[in-house]
Amino acid sequence: MLSIRTPLRTFGAATAVLLLASACAGAGGGGGSGSDSVNVLMVNNPQMQDLQKLTADNFTKDTGIKVNFTVLPENDVRDKISQDFSSQAGQYDVATISNYETPMYAKNGWLAPMDDFVAKDSAFDQADILPPIKQSLTAADGKVYAQPFYGESSFLMYRKDILDAKGVTLPERPTWQQVAEAAQKVATPEVRGICLRGQPGWGQVMAPLTTVVNTFGGTWFTKDWQAQVNAPEFKEATKFYVDLVRNYGEAGAPQAGFAECLNNMTQGKVAMWYDATVAAGLLEANDSPVKGKLGFAQAPVVKTDSSGWLYTWAFGIQKASKKQDAAWKFISWASGKGYEELVGKNLGWSKVPDGKRSSTYQRAEYKQSSGTFSAQAEAAIKGAKPLDPGVQPRPAPGIQFVGIPEFTDLGTQVSQQISSAIAGAVTVDEALNNGQGLAEKVASKYKGQ
Repeated sequence: MLSIRTPLRTFGAATAVLLLASACAGAGGGGGSGSDSVNVLMVNNPQMQDLQKLTADNFTKDTGIKVNFTVLPENDVRDKISQDFSSQAGQYDVATISNYETPMYAKNGWLAPMDDFVAKDSAFDQADILPPIKQSLTAADGKVYAQPFYGESSFLMYRKDILDAKGVTLPERPTWQQVAEAAQKVATPEVRGICLRGQPGWGQVMAPLTTVVNTFGGTWFTKDWQAQVNAPEFKEATKFYVDLVRNYGEAGAPQAGFAECLNNMTQGKVAMWYDATVAAGLLEANDSPVKGKLGFAQAPVVKTDSSGWLYTWAFGIQKASKKQDAAWKFISWASGKGYEELVGKNLGWSKVPDGKRSSTYQRAEYKQSSGTFSAQAEAAIKGAKPLDPGVQPRPAPGIQFVGIPEFTDLGTQVSQQISSAIAGAVTVDEALNNGQGLAEKVASKYKGQ
């Protein structure tokens, strides 16, 4: 998922959240309550910080609408959004939410649908949004409830020079078996074959591992909510992943997440890395020591045509907001083509919040900046299947997660078991048997619904 991802906290019991939210509704706040202002609660990722810097001199100057930002770290912002939106306190008009929360928030009636705004805003060009991203922000009622700021999938990044030296070639759509074979051939004590996340967290080790489970034929739950965490396919995929990283992976794998793998790849300590497509821009940055040495391939597969994950940070409007028109104007600007051009001209095309619009990948300036990876990144996002990521029907949407509130706790607890298996403290069988019990408890809440 997101390039630098910390585990989410659970939404908690609805009543507890509502009580806490109502108690805290008057605290904090973005300031400004007039019709010429909107309050935006936003995660503190670099692209959002760029947005904050550009807003006053561009959006506010053109529209007269002041934007009051509250910017917080990911876990903190998720908690605050959950409080304010679940209580419909209306303190914030707009918030950054992901494709994990959007369908659930929409189902709970916390978000304003955007279809009417889109219909009246011809300049926004909804048709330009990449279909998997749009689908992931569409609820069961068929309405769109958020607009993307940027998006990502996952793919394989590798050092062409290291593989070439060993006579190893990879196709654009490799299998996991081909990747494991390549890792074995190129691994040395100094340069390991591959970097794979092993750090505990549903958005750390469980994100890439779940994509492996999907393509090996496994699933967390069957369509009728039968837990499958210790089923043969889930076990096969997990054993493959654990063996691969233990035998040919990075040093300190049980605590390695996105940041650690990025450092390993940048410093030439690993030959391959499977992770978020946004990592490519960092590896190909002008100050990167590995710029120009990399090749890119689609997420490895076994039984499926594709296996890359899908994630997007998007903007949603609180249903209780009294300033929805102004809120839409801000979102239309921040998620629009014009904003991308503004970033490209003022900050550089490498800083454009990409991964959401087809037109981005057609721009000559972006293509020149993104080098060899843009086509592979676009193909990865377009190939993502959030409603059909495996070989069997699923009870909830999601590729690298299961789109239910309980998955934050479930995924994190199972991830701790997996990290222990990577460390050699428990076997994969023991880890997944423990995880099966946790999954069965979650499944029991949904059976028969």
